[in-house]
Amino acid sequence: MKDVVDANIGKFQDPALTAKGEPRATVSLTNPQTLWFNTGTLCNIECVNCYIASSPTNDALVYITADEVRDYLGQITQRNWPVTEIAFTGGEPFMNPQMIEITEASLAAGYDVLILTNAMRPMMRKSVQAGLVRLNEAYPGKLTLRISVDHYRTDLHDAERGAGALEKTVTGMKWLRDNNIRMAVAGRSVFGATDEDSRAGYGAFYAEHSFDIDPQDPGMTVLFPEMDETVEVPEITTACWGILDKSPDAVMCSSSRMVVKRKGAATPAVLACTLLPYTEEFELGHSLEEAEKDVALNHPHCAKFCVLGGASCSA
Repeated sequence: MKDVVDANIGKFQDPALTAKGEPRATVSLTNPQTLWFNTGTLCNIECVNCYIASSPTNDALVYITADEVRDYLGQITQRNWPVTEIAFTGGEPFMNPQMIEITEASLAAGYDVLILTNAMRPMMRKSVQAGLVRLNEAYPGKLTLRISVDHYRTDLHDAERGAGALEKTVTGMKWLRDNNIRMAVAGRSVFGATDEDSRAGYGAFYAEHSFDIDPQDPGMTVLFPEMDETVEVPEITTACWGILDKSPDAVMCSSSRMVVKRKGAATPAVLACTLLPYTEEFELGHSLEEAEKDVALNHPHCAKFCVLGGASCSA
């Protein structure tokens, strides 16, 4: 685990105990619904606050292959996991040259597919467009692209993603709209607006462009809290579930895992969740069987983002 920042000095050190010596909360994989794949950390842009530090040069996580994805799809069946959704994140998934083949393998296996994308140039290549149209027609209602729209205002979105970014993303979204490919949106709650005001703003943005996206549905307009490790957060103890009136079954690592391929690694690895791709402690093994172990909530993101923030990466 990387060094704990000053705000949380002394915390998140022992997987079993908090800094105060209290038993740390753990989460069991009770109902695996989503298997995530990181398609690679390379991205066509570099955002200011990307939690995974994706960029045009970061290949810390390399492109996963279609055959590697198929192997894990087989493991789902072998382990009898009740997974309904296969989800892909990056980097930018459409940078991966096998992304259409990977998507097709997941759809053909009977799963709903969710792809997180900025809807910019990698998605707009002719071969990718043709593949998306073909798969959307072959598997109606099974494919969703969740578009990163940090803010519905151009100035705020572009402050995170670079000048002209929102205009390019909107162009991609209009193409998806015109080809009847279902969209959702991932926004951020870092800008200081209330949830109500943010959803109203996204609703106006959707209406302006005739996007069929529900701003009030938290699965279709996902507003993620900021993952800032410089902010002090409390550690989550076993007593917190009762204090917060929250079940560990509501936390993301009770229902999902993520597969990554590290640069130089012979085989992919399975992680506890999508938010901690570089933290060795949250690497559970190479197989889904190994990944069935309990997860200790031993990171600031576990507390702030998942338990206290109530966030989930899936719909």
